[in-house]
Amino acid sequence: MSRVLVIGCGGVASVAIQKCCQADTVFTELCIASRTKEKCDALARKLEGKTKTVITTAKVDADDVNQLIQLINSYKPDLVMNIALPYQDLTIMDACLACGVNYMDTANYEPEDTDDPKWRAIYEKRCKEAGFSAYFDYSWQWAYRKKFEEAGLTALLGCGFDPGVTQAYCAYALKHEFDQIDTIDILDCNGGDHGYAFATNFNPEINLREVSAPGSYWENGHWVEIPPMAIKREYDFDQVGDKDMYLLHHEEIESLAQTIPGVKRIRFFMTFGQSYLDHMRCLEDVGMLSTTPINYNGQEIVPIQFLKALLPDPASLGPRTKGKTNIGCIFTGVKDGKEKTYYIYNVCDHQECYKEVGSQAISYTTGVPAMCGALMMLTGKWIRPGVYTVEEFDPDPFLEALDKYGLPRSENHDPELVD
Repeated sequence: MSRVLVIGCGGVASVAIQKCCQADTVFTELCIASRTKEKCDALARKLEGKTKTVITTAKVDADDVNQLIQLINSYKPDLVMNIALPYQDLTIMDACLACGVNYMDTANYEPEDTDDPKWRAIYEKRCKEAGFSAYFDYSWQWAYRKKFEEAGLTALLGCGFDPGVTQAYCAYALKHEFDQIDTIDILDCNGGDHGYAFATNFNPEINLREVSAPGSYWENGHWVEIPPMAIKREYDFDQVGDKDMYLLHHEEIESLAQTIPGVKRIRFFMTFGQSYLDHMRCLEDVGMLSTTPINYNGQEIVPIQFLKALLPDPASLGPRTKGKTNIGCIFTGVKDGKEKTYYIYNVCDHQECYKEVGSQAISYTTGVPAMCGALMMLTGKWIRPGVYTVEEFDPDPFLEALDKYGLPRSENHDPELVD
């Protein structure tokens, strides 16, 4: 029996909450909290009579540490699931420390205001020292390691699919398939079609900031940074077909470079259609992806936040989206003195996700791992004082839970490699 506080009620949170309710012998009580309590209430009503989980709702501003502390102290959860925005990771971690509660999230911290002088100074120092310039990285949350260790609390970072499941795939490959992993290529393919000329499959602000940033990969002990979308490859994905994919910076590379001993290269690729790229480049050229506030008719607005308000809500794409996703990792390395290759991945159907939980597969493939990670923590399988990424825990029970709750793995021991 456990009590869990879920912060957030967007597309991913909705999936995670519904999946928690499928494991109601573990998730016996849930509180859904968001800035917009009406959304929480609507989801709670949707689940009435469908689960034994006792659901309550609350209003909270996740940017306000005092509000978070008040809510956590009043609800007294065993775990806080942060499925809000990455901007709010640190305030929620601070609140968990103040209240003595374990913490988890699905994506690493990044600042909402990238022009903040205090943040900018630390960021520019990190750019020089680390060698990559993405706005998001683990350093801010890794700085909490000692605090969580001393408090006897666990913080699990990035337990979505990528990051999250992809790191578990790496841990699984190292445990069962290789003595030494030499290269890792993480491939994220969305073969879905929502019918819009331009829309993003998760939070538009986060998505567009991520894909418009310089790409980077890990090679021979250091970062190699390239211009945005400068490296393109084509790959034939199982159950999806041939797709163009582009090398991006992604946070799991940062942790895997530290946790996979002797790895020589780690890359991350994501598929994009030409229409998406054309729209994104046009929006970037006219300044709509900027995070710098501007004055319009006496009112301060942030261009990318204004754009977010104009674009379709990712949570609304479920009934429109057809096709499948394919996300996984291709490895090269050595086992028993012989070179080998291995590919582990998941294929997820957008329409099947919508039938089950009313979402498209992008939200589903993030929400299900969040629930499974929480399950690992609540059942004591992934509890250790400190701050950890997914690959630092035993992958076996986590992957078994994913198999059970909707994201079964597939394997290929002779995959096509990415050049």
